[in-house]
Amino acid sequence: RHHSHTYIHCGRGCHTTCSSDKHSHTLGHCCSFSADVDECATNTHSCRPSEQCVNTVGSFICELQVTCPAGFQLRNSVCKDIDECVLQTHNCGMGFVCENTAGSFLCNPKHKCISGFTQDSHGNCIDINECSSLSEPCGSGFNCINTVGSYTCQQKIIMCNPGYHVSPDGAMCVDTDECQMGTHRCGVGQICHNLPGTYRCDCQTGYQYDALRKVCSDVNECWRYPGRLCAQTCENTPGSYHCSCTAGFSLAFDGKNCEDVNECDKNPCGQECANIYSSYQCYCRQGYYLKEDGHTCEDIDECSQSIGNLCTFKCVNVAGSYQCACPANGYVMSANGRTCKDIDECTTAAHNCSYGQTCYNLQGGFRCLSFACPHNYKKVSDIRCERISCPSNSLDCQNSPVRITYYQLSFQTNIIIPAQIFRIGPSPAYSGDHIVIGIIKGNEEGYFSTRKLNSFTGAVYLQRQVREPKDFLIDVEMKLLRQGTFTSFLARIYVFITSSAV
Repeated sequence: RHHSHTYIHCGRGCHTTCSSDKHSHTLGHCCSFSADVDECATNTHSCRPSEQCVNTVGSFICELQVTCPAGFQLRNSVCKDIDECVLQTHNCGMGFVCENTAGSFLCNPKHKCISGFTQDSHGNCIDINECSSLSEPCGSGFNCINTVGSYTCQQKIIMCNPGYHVSPDGAMCVDTDECQMGTHRCGVGQICHNLPGTYRCDCQTGYQYDALRKVCSDVNECWRYPGRLCAQTCENTPGSYHCSCTAGFSLAFDGKNCEDVNECDKNPCGQECANIYSSYQCYCRQGYYLKEDGHTCEDIDECSQSIGNLCTFKCVNVAGSYQCACPANGYVMSANGRTCKDIDECTTAAHNCSYGQTCYNLQGGFRCLSFACPHNYKKVSDIRCERISCPSNSLDCQNSPVRITYYQLSFQTNIIIPAQIFRIGPSPAYSGDHIVIGIIKGNEEGYFSTRKLNSFTGAVYLQRQVREPKDFLIDVEMKLLRQGTFTSFLARIYVFITSSAV
């Protein structure tokens, strides 16, 4: 591993370097001398503490120090077994044969003895005392007796008192369990309790011993402890008792107290259920009433049972309530949900009147009216026509109305009859004026009449009940006598009777 060299300068002309060893050399013309350095002795080696330094020529080696146990020796750094039998280093006697083992040896007798004997150091067979050499050769209930080549076990003789018997191993007396063996004399209904050397007969729980009849009789706990065992009802049972509860209660987990039963958990009611102490009560939601069976809810027909008018037009019963409805056309439901509000088709442009017609809104509808002026009249406003001047020789023209005015009136069928619906008179009126009024057209069925209120005022009346919606167009003529001259005026009145059910 390590090498040491000595460099010697030998003389002129000699330039040879000689390796250090323990011999002298003559190399060429160079005379050299080398001496080995013992690194182990000079402690210049680098071996570890667990290694041994061994010097070599020109170097050293580090060998691992190995300590072998007894019976082994180190060979090539390995512990190998020493064969004492081969090396004759054993101490076996003449009657024994050496047998090598790992790290030792055995001395085996040359001749084996039969069972029950062993060989002494001289090779003789001697009896083995099993009673002393073996660990418990006999059971605890037996005594060991040594014999030649063997041994015997002799049972111990044990006498036990009444209520005891010898244990299976014969070593001691143990208690006899008369209860388990069924050798007791306890009566029917009694419980056998084993005791050391004897037993005791007790009555079962819930029974007491009757000394006269010598039997166990049931204890009525409900009579013995009235009101203390159960919260409600106590029922005696053989050997015990049972607590029960009345209707509407269930027995609690402790078996004594009673808890209210929530009958509503089983949904006994048609709609709503309210649990009450020991029972329950069914009730219905708004719009329903509880039937006589106390469980079923029936819908209330508010429309048929209502004293007042719930809806202005139509009441529709629904489950649990009611709804108000309006006619299919011309109305919309108000925000209060009860009254119907007329749709003004004229304002909302929902009508179908032509350009030359005027839209007039009604309850639940509309009318397209034409205010055209007849021949020889001119239109001075949307609803008024005035006569053009007449020829002097045309009597018909001079007798025709000087002015035609259109009016629109709307009433419901439930209007109280007779009803004054229109007034007519000159404006302005002068002293001495007199008028004559009459319906000259449109009153063929006699629904209307006229009446003079004073000398210059007249009125139109609805004198007959109109039971269904109906449209009328009546011409009311007023003749004014002023300063000896008659002048005619015509009021063309549209009267619309609409339904009163809305």
